[in-house]
Amino acid sequence: MMLQLIKLELLKTMRSTSFAKSVLVAIFLGFLAIVLLSYLLILGIFLKEVIEKGFNQPDAYAILSANLIYFFLVEFMYRYFTQQLPVIELERFLHLPIKKSKIINFLLARSFISPLTLVAFLLFAPFAFKEVMPRFGDAAGWSWLLCILLTSWSLHWLMLWFKQKFEDSFTGLAVIFAVLLLGAGSNYYGWFNIGELMKPVFDWSLTSPFPVLVMAVLCLFLYRVAYSYYFENAYLESLAKEEDVKFANTNFGIFDRFGLAGELANLEWKLIIRHKKSRTYLMLAGFFLLYGLIFYTNPVYQSEDGFSHIFIFVGTFITSIFMLQYGQLFLSWNSANFDFFLQKRGGIEALVKGKYLLFVATSALCFLASVPYVYFGWDILLIHVCTFLFNMGVVIHLVIYFSLWKPKPMDLNKGAMFNYEGVGIAQFLMMLPIFLGPYAVYFPFALLINQYAGLAALAISGLVGIVFSPYLSSLPVNKILKNRYEISSAFRQEL
Repeated sequence: MMLQLIKLELLKTMRSTSFAKSVLVAIFLGFLAIVLLSYLLILGIFLKEVIEKGFNQPDAYAILSANLIYFFLVEFMYRYFTQQLPVIELERFLHLPIKKSKIINFLLARSFISPLTLVAFLLFAPFAFKEVMPRFGDAAGWSWLLCILLTSWSLHWLMLWFKQKFEDSFTGLAVIFAVLLLGAGSNYYGWFNIGELMKPVFDWSLTSPFPVLVMAVLCLFLYRVAYSYYFENAYLESLAKEEDVKFANTNFGIFDRFGLAGELANLEWKLIIRHKKSRTYLMLAGFFLLYGLIFYTNPVYQSEDGFSHIFIFVGTFITSIFMLQYGQLFLSWNSANFDFFLQKRGGIEALVKGKYLLFVATSALCFLASVPYVYFGWDILLIHVCTFLFNMGVVIHLVIYFSLWKPKPMDLNKGAMFNYEGVGIAQFLMMLPIFLGPYAVYFPFALLINQYAGLAALAISGLVGIVFSPYLSSLPVNKILKNRYEISSAFRQEL
């Protein structure tokens, strides 16, 4: 039966209309994976020398064992952002006369065949052969290595369950933030050294097989947890039903007074709440509001005279984060129904103005949420006010105009993490003028006069942009109408 499922997967790939493109992408990604894994293997081979000579530590094993827990915390993080979920494939199998248990086992086993599975082995196996086995014996070396591998593989099964249950939710982001705080914050703030606390656990594996047995049982248990969750939720009606999202039908009341553009802004808000990728951007915007704590509390960026220039970047980022994330895919969000707006009288103009309204409203909320940063000084609040005005008068127009360069179609139901549908080279390049633009206005006045003159220049530029926003907002409308057939043809292409 497993061979039949593998055959179906191969047939699906070969019969795809984008088979040639998929093969080229797979070859490129495979080459990239081999290169990165080769770097990991080289690092693993010279890990002992790196620790002893690079960090000037006489006992490589003691240092590695005391910091091994941080590797697993980092692994938890990168698995959350990169590990793919197999559940979407269930829709193609559940109608077939195949036992559901076999389908789930097949999908879980296929998810295990990944470069992520090899990371721990390539990094720590050479160290075990070079340092642990000669020093503590072969049995101790194998026990230590198996304990690490089983811990890494346990995280694989844990992440399959965790992402399926909590991805794109506040709980998921809260856990990730807690892991960051536990890993980096505990040492940075001097609360406790989690590495030293966990060191005896890894040392125990050198003298006893019990840690290996415990991790093997834990790995099997977490596999069973993932299997049970997927099995219980593997129904077509469960996969197809609408998600019960709070506030999914709530409107922004302030939009009602703007006619058709306001109606489309309300529809866009409902789209944001209901779909995974846009909802993730919304939650990440709330998460990145804490970005200022990294800079405003760091003594490195404190200045006796005025404030650090980097605070301009921080203020721009905090007060426009959602606009920057959501706006870079300006038309791609509407790729599935773009023709509808073309056929409707004034549809494109209303669509663009509706997005303007939404960006202004969400950026205003981000600004209001950042007001408590005044605790770190009135200069911080002044920076946020000036950068917010600059965002509303200048950056918002840059975001929208640059996003119209060769927009691409995208599937709204897919997650946001490492999903590059709708993203092209323009979406990466547009960040340069957006983040450099404030400094192009700020620095001439800040260097020639003072920093507050630079802030005044930012605020005045923003106000001028707001005054001329009717004209500036018409530029993307005209560009869309001019290239409407090219854009519509691109959106009809298969993803």
